[in-house]
Amino acid sequence: MTAWKLPVIVVALVAPIVAGFYVGGPGVGVAVGALAAVALLVVAARQRPRGPIGSAPASEPGRRVLLVITRAVEEPAEVRRIAAAGRLDRDGGGEEADVLVLAPTKIGFLDRWTSDVEPARQRAQQHLVATVAALAKAGIVAEARVGDEDVVQAVEDQLQTFPATEVILIVGDGEEAEAAAAASAELESRLRPEFHRLVVGES
Repeated sequence: MTAWKLPVIVVALVAPIVAGFYVGGPGVGVAVGALAAVALLVVAARQRPRGPIGSAPASEPGRRVLLVITRAVEEPAEVRRIAAAGRLDRDGGGEEADVLVLAPTKIGFLDRWTSDVEPARQRAQQHLVATVAALAKAGIVAEARVGDEDVVQAVEDQLQTFPATEVILIVGDGEEAEAAAAASAELESRLRPEFHRLVVGES
């Protein structure tokens, strides 16, 4: 947990209780305190373990590369960088590998508020179609899947059925790279398969 989160959690728990005592007296304060305790227990129970992330045992030997994209990758120069990072360029001496492209579902605030995740899934599928097509033009055959909105959870889920030997997180530059920094750091620290982060679209 980052240093700033603990004070925020404490304030979030204490402030409603103090306000309850001040506005409604002891009865309201105790009730608000009980609700805060329940909320804390629910949040704690939903936290996933932070141990190592490994792949399921592979039934066959060989390289398996999981490409995790946060945006569509279509530019030939970007595809060449991905091929080089994953050693997938057969013309350049790359090794044969099974490739799976994973697109986490980016659920917007309004979509989450209305519980409508279908538009986010459709956007992820569009990113996958464009990326897989661009890879195919470069001679790289890949499968495609949509994953959880949490990048780390999406990778962890996928490794249960696709025993990757390497994971490459592909993000855009600027704000997108900054937004993916935490997920990248967690994957780097927890993944057992080899991990790389690749920023595309850099000027």
